[in-house]
Amino acid sequence: MNLHSQVKTNRCQPLVNLYWDLQNVSIQKSAHLLLSFAQTQGHLLAQNVYYNSQCQNQAQAKKPLSRLGFDCRDVPCPLKDSADHQLIAHCLKDIHSDRSPDIIILVSGDGDFCPLVRNLQSLDKKVIIFAQLGNVKQKLKDLVQDDFYFVDQLPKLVQVKTNPQTTAVKAQLIYEEAIDCLRNAIQTALNQGQRTSLSQIGKLMRHNPHFPKCSKFPLVCKSDGTTFSKLSKFVNAAISEGIVYAKTTGKEPEFFLSERNRLLV
Repeated sequence: MNLHSQVKTNRCQPLVNLYWDLQNVSIQKSAHLLLSFAQTQGHLLAQNVYYNSQCQNQAQAKKPLSRLGFDCRDVPCPLKDSADHQLIAHCLKDIHSDRSPDIIILVSGDGDFCPLVRNLQSLDKKVIIFAQLGNVKQKLKDLVQDDFYFVDQLPKLVQVKTNPQTTAVKAQLIYEEAIDCLRNAIQTALNQGQRTSLSQIGKLMRHNPHFPKCSKFPLVCKSDGTTFSKLSKFVNAAISEGIVYAKTTGKEPEFFLSERNRLLV
C-alpha cells in the first residue's frame, strides 16, 4: 500500500505549497515573514522561488533565500514570462501528484496567473495571493477576494513580537510520513554499517526530503488526534504497532524493522 495515498484523509493540517515570482514581487527582507505565514496555514510541503540569474538583483537574492529554506528555481531565459510558465508547470505537476496541496500561496500580482488560479479553484484548492502595492492586476485580486494580501501586511498577519526570524508555529509531520522516514532511516543506518540507536535514527530522519526543516523534533500527528512531540515517544508508538522492535546490545538500545516492514522500504 502506498502510504502517501492516505495523506488526504490521514493528517491533522492542510498541505501547503508556496510559489514566488521574484521578478514580480521583490521582498527579500520579508521572506522570513512569508514563510511564517505559510506555516500558520498548515503543513508546508514546498516553498519555491522563481528567479532569473541573468538579472543581478535576482541572482543576489538566491543565497539568503536558500538559507531560509526556499527552493530557488533559476529560469535564465530572456523571453518574457518564461519564469511564469515554469512556475505554472511546477504548480500543476504538484497539484496532480500524490502529495497534492490543499492551499497554494502565490506571490505575484501578474494577471497572467488568472487562468492558473481559476484552474486551482475548480479543483477546490484554496489560493492565497500576495502582491506589492501598485503592482497587481485587479482581475487577479478579484479572483481570490478575501484571500488577497499586500506584502506590507505580513508583519501584522504573522504577529511577530520579538525575533522576526523565528516562528511560534511548531513544525508538524503526518504520522504515516514520519513512519516512512523512520523505516528509511533504520534501513539506511544498517546499509551503512551504523548503529541504529535513537540519536542516529533521529539524524538520518532529518536527511529525508519529507522531514520538516526545523531545529527540534516536529509534532507528529495521527488521524485520531494523537500527537508525539518527542522522537522517543514516536518510536515507542511504532514499537507498540509492531513496526519496529528494540534490542539492547550495548549501553543503549538499537531499533530494527519488523520483517513485514522491511519489505516496505
